[in-house]
Amino acid sequence: MTDAACDYVALSSILKTYLGLEGSPVAFGFAHTREEIPAGMEEVSESFRHCKMVSIARHEGKAFYATVGKHLCNGGAWALGLKPLTESLRTGDFYYRLGKFSSRAACRRTIDRIPHLVENETYATMYAPLEAAPFEPEIVLIVTKPIAMLKLAQASLHHLGGRIEANFAGIQSICADSTAQTFLTGRPNFSLGCDGSRKFSGIQEHEMVMGFPAELLPELADAVACVTEAPGSVTKH
Repeated sequence: MTDAACDYVALSSILKTYLGLEGSPVAFGFAHTREEIPAGMEEVSESFRHCKMVSIARHEGKAFYATVGKHLCNGGAWALGLKPLTESLRTGDFYYRLGKFSSRAACRRTIDRIPHLVENETYATMYAPLEAAPFEPEIVLIVTKPIAMLKLAQASLHHLGGRIEANFAGIQSICADSTAQTFLTGRPNFSLGCDGSRKFSGIQEHEMVMGFPAELLPELADAVACVTEAPGSVTKH
């Protein structure tokens, strides 16, 4: 069930309007058991990577869930708590063979710091366009151009100020950087996208990704409208 106090249709409309989004903000949630999946919500018909599932919800307006067998990417499934880390990822061989690192040690230093949920604690991951989410989202994911990310960064600081501390590694950007890390820290995170998400999910060269806790949604949407309409804003209507 969605949160009755949160009008996802209106909040999604605000984000779309003020940020000029192509597609929808994506609602994401974890299900630890089959019973946590809303009645009538169907499992995705094919196997995809997490990043592609985000794109399907974003561009095609579909709401669905995916159990471990529907996740094509081992790294993404691990980061989201669906399965254990594979041996090739654990040792550093996988990304080393892809030429991403000069040594297995460099790869291990990165893998060891990738945010991830506890192995096997997730039964399924749930996806939907924000305005049509049949579940209460835990994370909202936005894929958009850098100028809109500027407004999201300003909106993140609108109430309390401070600094943005983005944390990413150039790999596993949507699964680990934007979803798992955001869930674990309770803070928004910006990421540049990765080779896998750009190759397999359709994220464009001019787009970035941001994830933020759904608890911040009303506050962030209000702040987006404020900073976008502020005098001197480069996106002021």
